[in-house]
Amino acid sequence: MDHPVASPKRSSAAGGWGALKSCGKHLLSSRAPLSGARAMLKANQPDGFDCPGCAWGDPAHGSSFEFCENGVKAVSWEATDKRTPPKFFAKHTVSELRGWTDYALEGEGRLTHPMRYDAASDRYLPVSWDAAFTEIGATLRGLDSPDRAEFYTSGRASNEAAYIYQLFARLYGTNNFPDCSNMCHEASGIALQAAIGIGKGTVLLEDFEKADAIFVVGQNPGTNHPRMLGDLRKAATRGARVVVYNPVRERGLERFADPQNTVEMLRGASAPVASHYYQPRPGGDMAVFRGIAKAVFAADDAALAAGRPSVLDRAFLSHHAEGHEAYRVVVEATTWEAIEDQSGLSRADIEVAAEVYLGADKVICTWAMGVTQHKHSVATIREMTNVMLLRGNIGRPGAGLCPVRGHSNVQGDRTVGINEKPPAALLDALEREIGFVAPRKHGHNVIGAIGAMLDGSSKAFIGLGGNFARATPDTALVAKALASCELTVHIATKLNHSHLVPGRVAYLLPCIGRTEIDRNSKGKIQIVTVEDSMSMVHGSGGINKPASPELRSEIAIIAGMAAATVGSDKVDWAALADDYDGIRALIERTIPGFAGYNARVRRPRGFMLRNLAAERNFETTTGKANFSAEHLPEATEHQQARTKAGTFVLQTFRSHDQYNTTVYGLDDRYRGVYGERQVLFAHPDDLAEIRAVAGDRVDIVGTHDDGVVRVAEGFRLVPFDMPRGSLAGYYPELNVLVPLSSFGKESDTPTSKSVMVSLRRPAEAA
Repeated sequence: MDHPVASPKRSSAAGGWGALKSCGKHLLSSRAPLSGARAMLKANQPDGFDCPGCAWGDPAHGSSFEFCENGVKAVSWEATDKRTPPKFFAKHTVSELRGWTDYALEGEGRLTHPMRYDAASDRYLPVSWDAAFTEIGATLRGLDSPDRAEFYTSGRASNEAAYIYQLFARLYGTNNFPDCSNMCHEASGIALQAAIGIGKGTVLLEDFEKADAIFVVGQNPGTNHPRMLGDLRKAATRGARVVVYNPVRERGLERFADPQNTVEMLRGASAPVASHYYQPRPGGDMAVFRGIAKAVFAADDAALAAGRPSVLDRAFLSHHAEGHEAYRVVVEATTWEAIEDQSGLSRADIEVAAEVYLGADKVICTWAMGVTQHKHSVATIREMTNVMLLRGNIGRPGAGLCPVRGHSNVQGDRTVGINEKPPAALLDALEREIGFVAPRKHGHNVIGAIGAMLDGSSKAFIGLGGNFARATPDTALVAKALASCELTVHIATKLNHSHLVPGRVAYLLPCIGRTEIDRNSKGKIQIVTVEDSMSMVHGSGGINKPASPELRSEIAIIAGMAAATVGSDKVDWAALADDYDGIRALIERTIPGFAGYNARVRRPRGFMLRNLAAERNFETTTGKANFSAEHLPEATEHQQARTKAGTFVLQTFRSHDQYNTTVYGLDDRYRGVYGERQVLFAHPDDLAEIRAVAGDRVDIVGTHDDGVVRVAEGFRLVPFDMPRGSLAGYYPELNVLVPLSSFGKESDTPTSKSVMVSLRRPAEAA
């Protein structure tokens, strides 16, 4: 039965009473509201657990309420008293469960027992841990090459789990480490490594308190990392300019009502976030920053001609940067016509933003996946970095670069060795410490792993968390890839679609969650650690009773598989699983920056890993910060679509009731959508042009020219404020349209923000 999804009740501001009501709703729906509320008071606290949601940093002097609405959803989702025990699997075949939605599957609650897939009955059956480890080890040892196995990592894994996971796989003999970084911020790491010598941002949370201007590019903090809104609003309130670039008009970037501000809540008030809000075409951000650079150089020429000081930081450029003049030549050769056409913004708007940049002594540039999921994402991030370098906005208080990561430890996992292209220094250190010959050949990233499973060169998939089948592009092809494996193993807290495409041998291994108490054999409570977007390393210890006595920690599960596969001659896996201090001691001895790890991580708020770029010490090929002199793309997808009648450019994004592939609910109140996820956002004039009205259903058809038919059927149209020719909708439902063969130059990141599609009425498919 059809029902309306577009509602006039779109929130007037992010946060506020809507956030509080949502928190209460999700705590109640967990059926454990008291324990959930108690847990929230320990979220992001020195004696509690790190929120399993986003990677936004914690303040040096935190309050008792260092959590947000989406943090409450994440904790309630994990702390639920709903269970998915063996009797659930006895009632439902895997084939039947494939027809369930992501929301329905995870709504069944926490997994309670290790399970093995039985093809004869098409069901998961309970199995002992020892039997599971024995068969997994035997199957991995039976492969004719270690490179036939893929070791996937979700960003929720702790530093300790990720470290012994990479150690296990390298002792086994492979560098096949597809991980969630490949699908989100890979472009940031590659671009920043080349530009400033480190694949991370350069700011601390405290820098947001000092910045005069903050450029927020391709991100939606209100949904994806809500605690950031508080810091942006504080900056705006004290007079900092917040310049936003986002194709979609997002409520959270316009206004924010702080739920912790009693006076504001009682008055029903809110405060603005953005001082300037621009809506470039998707993929147009590089052209925007090229325009800003062009305006900055013009201002510099004018200043020098008038006898005034240069607007550039000449001392910084002379002592700390390389390639400035070559970059200036490319910028001045780029026409305003090309910039306007590619960005979708006017020269006047870009020059206003340039004036903000020039008028600010300290500038932060922050971005997320709206920047990183395009073919030219690496070049775009290099361009943003170029602009920041022009006035020395790196390596001083209140200024710098800030890629905002998604999952809470996606940055930490890379730091401790989850990397298909490992640095030689890491492998050398592992060889010295452990006494083995580490594999040196580069392994598979996500795109490479999928391709290898499809062509049969990879036969095993181990998933440390996540929902690989739904997070990746080309959903049908990825399901085929997983199903073709000899072995699939998933370490998880809840059931998801990845578990429903089993290999010939398939295991579902349930683990304790971030909020749960992890005791060793002596009853001692163990802690793990994570790294946030600001390079701060925090301790995390759960406070809730585990959902089942059968659960094991991620670390214990990895150790069990490792012992059964490579043996314990070189590494005492059982000892590491029984005392995580031993893992941290290994990390300290093999990875720079972790000296005194066990002591430092037990201090309130943890410690910061040294960031040389933030000290203006650039470990690049030139020993300086490097400008990039790359030309604008010949044509973005938007420019190509304009030449093809009936073609649009689709971007996928999250709803407000969602975190990555985890769906907490069916509402998206900031966009005025309730009770459904099969919706497609479009400009009202585009709807009028195709003679459609709000609420009409359409099929979305991929137009990527590779011979693969891609269709998402029955999506309801919702008019929204966004550039003409653009469409937007939720993943994972729309990942079926993202081509596996379309990925970023250098990064291999799927181009989920620039998918070319057409629309058809359902009747036209007959």
